[in-house]
Amino acid sequence: MKKNISQGDNVLLYLNPRRTYLVKMEKGKSLHTHRGYVQYDSLIGKPYGTCITSNTGTEFIALAPALRDYIFKAQRNTQILYPKDIALIVMFSGIGPGSKVVEAGTGAGALTTALAYYVRPRGKVYSYEIRQEFIQNAEKNLEKANLAKYVTIKNGDVTVAIDETNVDAVILDLATPWLVVPQACSALKGGGAIVSFSPTIDQVIKMVEALKANGFADVQTIECLMRGMQIELGKTRPETLMTAHTGYITFARKSAGK
Repeated sequence: MKKNISQGDNVLLYLNPRRTYLVKMEKGKSLHTHRGYVQYDSLIGKPYGTCITSNTGTEFIALAPALRDYIFKAQRNTQILYPKDIALIVMFSGIGPGSKVVEAGTGAGALTTALAYYVRPRGKVYSYEIRQEFIQNAEKNLEKANLAKYVTIKNGDVTVAIDETNVDAVILDLATPWLVVPQACSALKGGGAIVSFSPTIDQVIKMVEALKANGFADVQTIECLMRGMQIELGKTRPETLMTAHTGYITFARKSAGK
């Protein structure tokens, strides 16, 4: 990780947990907020972690963006997956540096960004999306995260065909994932993983039945709920609002010979 902020770098200006700003450092420019403006010239050349004061005296902290920042700050034209779900998808898919992954659909590219981050520097993500306007937006988000070179986005329908073979994982965020199971079976290497995110249990049932019918093993479905904590001396307790149901994640592995 770079120690100092350079011209053209992305920087996360942190005000508080609810107010952060992902900005690109360009000489002569500034960020205008309800707490005043911050001049980028004052940050270029300074180390990450530097505190900077706006013209109204409010303090911001200049941080190096983490993966979650690129995901949360992605330009959206569709609902994106939450990091809690993305983390489980990555873990259960077994992907890592050098993995070859097929994903569908791309949407805003939030999950695509995470997959590209974990397969780099030798791996590749092949992401299928049927809507051209989504592709253009996802490409911009991947470029912003400096991960575009690890992704090939295809304007195609995986319920019809998957071009790639011998892939390590097929990851689906689609309304009808069960229609992709035969194509995924052909694309995956023996023992490869298929992962599907679905908002409703009806979708899950159809997906699980399709996986079993196509000989997949280790089929399981989970739901992840996340609750934050309100930390204050003498008053610590769970937060009133929590991120509860977002969807179900179904995992399975291809049996050799299928």
